[in-house]
Amino acid sequence: MGSKKGYFFKKKLTLFAFVLPGAAFMTIMIIFPIISNIIMSFKNVDLMNFATGDSHFVGLKIYQKICRTEVTWIAVKNTLVFTLWCLVFQFPIGFLMALFFGQDFKGAGPLRAVNVVAWMIPMVAVAGVFKYMFNSDIGIMNRILMGLHLIQKPVEWLAHGNTAMAAIIIANIWKGVPFNMILLATALTTVPQDIYESASIDGATRIQRFFYITVPLLRPAIISVLTLGFIYTFKVFDLVYVMTGGGPGSSTEMLSTLAYRYSFSEYNFSQGAAVANILFVMLMAVGMIYIHIVTREDEN
Repeated sequence: MGSKKGYFFKKKLTLFAFVLPGAAFMTIMIIFPIISNIIMSFKNVDLMNFATGDSHFVGLKIYQKICRTEVTWIAVKNTLVFTLWCLVFQFPIGFLMALFFGQDFKGAGPLRAVNVVAWMIPMVAVAGVFKYMFNSDIGIMNRILMGLHLIQKPVEWLAHGNTAMAAIIIANIWKGVPFNMILLATALTTVPQDIYESASIDGATRIQRFFYITVPLLRPAIISVLTLGFIYTFKVFDLVYVMTGGGPGSSTEMLSTLAYRYSFSEYNFSQGAAVANILFVMLMAVGMIYIHIVTREDEN
């Protein structure tokens, strides 16, 4: 009896030893910073008292100040506009590419690999390349458009609000399309081919097979891809910071760049923490909606 208990104890101890490093990493790198950030947003922490710890509790005053600041609502609007426009384009394009590369044709494998490589390029590198491409003096974008006689003179893409927003949206779409394609292409491989064959025998067209077979069977994957795409796009920072820095003015200011500006440009750490917490709560709400939808799908 004692040896049996000892066996189970050793087994649990072994499992605990495997879980402990991951749990410690999560606590130190994720949970602790989140809790510290929440606490900081309720204090008046700035450059003068950050190291000394002389800050004091101010309650919701920081959040009230942020909500009364115009740039906060500009950042919220810009973040939503940026996210929605990116999803509107990158998801359908990624879906079409997944369907295309899902076909059996010569060269499909290497072309899929190229798209995977494009997705693996760091966002900072992508932002740097697109910033060069949209440069008004030496950028290739103006040269192409002028060569096609679509514009008469170079456009200062990153110097004006609307064109700067369009530029970062295009860059993010280019980065996001391979991500959508990879996940949807993987999901397509799980669809039984005999269903398509039966539908073809019954006279269903390609469009009918797509809307009545592919889309319904991929519904869980589609919801997952859209949710992940929304989260990754909504919290974008490096792309915007490198290409525009949130400018010109506040025309491309996102919640993430606003939190950075408050914390590391103006050294108002409390306001930066509060904006980051608002961003965190919004993304957590999206995650909870996703979990609710998935749970309901499983129950049905």
